[in-house]
Amino acid sequence: MIEIKVPELAESITEGTVASWLKQPGDHVEKGEAIVELETDKVNIEVPADESGTLDEQLAAEGDTVQVGQVIARLSSGSGGGTAVATKTKTEAPAETAPAPAETKVEAVGEAKKVERREEHVASPGKGPIATPAARKLAREKGIDLSAVQTSDPIGRINVHDVTSHDSKPAPKQEAPKAPAAAPQPAASGKEEERIKMTRRRQTIANRLVEVQQTAAMLTTFNEIDMSAVMALRKRRQEKFVKDNDVKLGFMSFFTKAAVAALKRMPYLNAEIQGNEIVLKKYYDIGIAVSAPDGLVVPVVREADRKNFGEIEKDILHLADKARNNKLGLSDLTGGTFTITNGGVFGSLLSTPILNGPQVAILGMHSIQLRPIAIDAETMENRPMMYVALSYDHRIVDGREAVTFLKHIKDMIEDPEQLLFEA
Repeated sequence: MIEIKVPELAESITEGTVASWLKQPGDHVEKGEAIVELETDKVNIEVPADESGTLDEQLAAEGDTVQVGQVIARLSSGSGGGTAVATKTKTEAPAETAPAPAETKVEAVGEAKKVERREEHVASPGKGPIATPAARKLAREKGIDLSAVQTSDPIGRINVHDVTSHDSKPAPKQEAPKAPAAAPQPAASGKEEERIKMTRRRQTIANRLVEVQQTAAMLTTFNEIDMSAVMALRKRRQEKFVKDNDVKLGFMSFFTKAAVAALKRMPYLNAEIQGNEIVLKKYYDIGIAVSAPDGLVVPVVREADRKNFGEIEKDILHLADKARNNKLGLSDLTGGTFTITNGGVFGSLLSTPILNGPQVAILGMHSIQLRPIAIDAETMENRPMMYVALSYDHRIVDGREAVTFLKHIKDMIEDPEQLLFEA
């Protein structure tokens, strides 16, 4: 018998949620093939099989919270046998021969208990319909009789989709005391409402944003930047840049380089508070906020001060692609010293970004708009302008430093040749 356990996730993460089972009881699994996807506070992790075999048991349902080291599935070695093999495995082994406490407890329960648990996954003739653990759990919550649920599965197995589809059909049944989690319910006024359970990641994002606002003395300062010079430079150099780097020259690399240069001049914005100490970071790992399917994530461009424009653009493109496909690892998301967020890609004209704790500053970019600008006392011109915002922790960053930092950003973007001379 091969046990599938929740792997070590990260130093600060001790539990996760079963997002989806990629294999079902009776399925053959090759060594290295993913069996289950776990959702953690930061990323989704696929748990692979260490050896080839047949999946016999799922010991946790989709949506269940599981701990690091917990056994969540069992495989039987070989390519066949299904659950029948699993019920005979270790039948004769005495409990005291098992070295692990969790396995000893399973053996002590006895063969009858093991068979009973298998019947949660696969039903033998006369024992009821075949259904996945997640489908059984959802059916119990909604008060649905599984024998009345229809499925299109070739082997007649009922899954969560079948239960959800059955629940959406009008059928005479007793009203459950509590409204189904995702079913629209008419309110007393006749208006409909829908309840959707927050994902673990969304809960974490919500908790951390509230925590930052409660623990930091957050303040925001603003400025505006004339983007004419950068836009003209990009237009002149774009073709050669793409040819040399196989990636387009965007605005993010300019703002990343400008931010690094400004952080070197204002080091307290590249810091964090630990107890009664201020930790000044002598490296520049810049977080770039990316909108992912499950919520905002901030992957990190490492050592941005040592990279050229092409390397930064490639890193950002690669990290954004991983974020949108839920392929980010924990190493991609940890250790940033400063964050840049660009609400302009969604059309935001102005905003006050929230700190990405424990960092003490975040730069917000916004959409570029043509606006009439006074060139001198007698001349007005339409210029492509961008509002920028800097939110900072007033506990260690004073207004003078914050305003000066943002002024450095403005000066370098309006005269991008300055970036060539920044060490």
